[in-house]
Amino acid sequence: MVLYIIGLGLHDEKDVTVRGLELIKSSTKVFLEAYTSVLSIGKDRLESFYGRTDIVIADRDFVECHAEDIYLPAKEGNVAFLIVGDPVCATTHSDIMIRAREEGVTVEVVHNASAMGAVGCCGLQLYNFGQTVSIPYFDENWRPTSFYPKIKYNRLGGMHTLCLLDIKVKEPDFEAMKRGRTVFLPPRFMSVNESSEQLIEAEEVRKGGAYLPDKTLCVGLARLGQPDQCIKAGTLEELKDADFGSPLHCMVICGEVHDMELEALRPYLVENSKFVIDVEGSLFDREES
Repeated sequence: MVLYIIGLGLHDEKDVTVRGLELIKSSTKVFLEAYTSVLSIGKDRLESFYGRTDIVIADRDFVECHAEDIYLPAKEGNVAFLIVGDPVCATTHSDIMIRAREEGVTVEVVHNASAMGAVGCCGLQLYNFGQTVSIPYFDENWRPTSFYPKIKYNRLGGMHTLCLLDIKVKEPDFEAMKRGRTVFLPPRFMSVNESSEQLIEAEEVRKGGAYLPDKTLCVGLARLGQPDQCIKAGTLEELKDADFGSPLHCMVICGEVHDMELEALRPYLVENSKFVIDVEGSLFDREES
C-alpha cells in the first residue's frame, strides 16, 4: 500500500507520465489537488483519459484541514494524489509527505514538468536563478512585501528571481459568512500586469533599490508548457501594460544577464521597449544609445 504523489505537468490530461498514468488507473482512490495550481482542463477530461469516474477534488479546505483523508487510506490500498506541475515544488505537498510517513505510510513521488523548470524556455539559464518568491494579492488592509528582501538578495548576487503569482480558488466570502451563508468568491488568477503594479508599489514603499521599475529587465510568462504560451520581456513599467492573455502567469526579475541569455530574450522584447538587444547579445538602453 502506497501513497503515490503524481505530477500532472503544465497543460492537459496528456502531460501525465506513462508511469503516473498506470498508477492512477490501478489506485484504489484518486485525489486531485486544486489549491496550489490548476490545469487548463476540467476533472471530466481527466477522468475520461484515466478511465475513472471517482476522482475527488481536494480544494484548499480539504488539503489544509483534512489532509489525513488523503494519506490514511493508503494504509489499506494504493492512493494517487494528483498535483499540477511537479509534487515537490510546494511546501503544502512536502507537509503531506512528512505527515504520511509519520503515520507509517509509504510515499512515492512521480515527477513531472513545473513552472520552476519550464521558465527556462525564455532563454534565462536555470543555474542563474536564486530564491523563488510568491507574490500575493494586495487588498485594502493587507499589502505584504515579504518577497522584497529575497528579490534584493538575489539581485545583489546577480541572480534572477522567479515570481510565482497568487491564485484564489474557492475563497470564502466573509461578508456572506457574517450573514450565515456559505458563499465562495469567483476564482482569481494574478496576471503579470497586476504583479508588475504591485512590485512597483513595493519598491516605492521599501525604497531599497532592489530593482528599478523603469530600468530593470524582467520577463513575463503565461500558460507555460501550453501550445499558446506567451513570453514578453521589458521593464516592469512596460510589462504592466502588455497583453499576456489568459492564466496562469508568472514572471522573472532578471539579475545579471549573460550575452547568450540576452540573445535568447531578444525575440520577446515588447514592442517599442526601451531596451535594444543586438545580434551579439549586448543590451542597450534605447534612450541612452
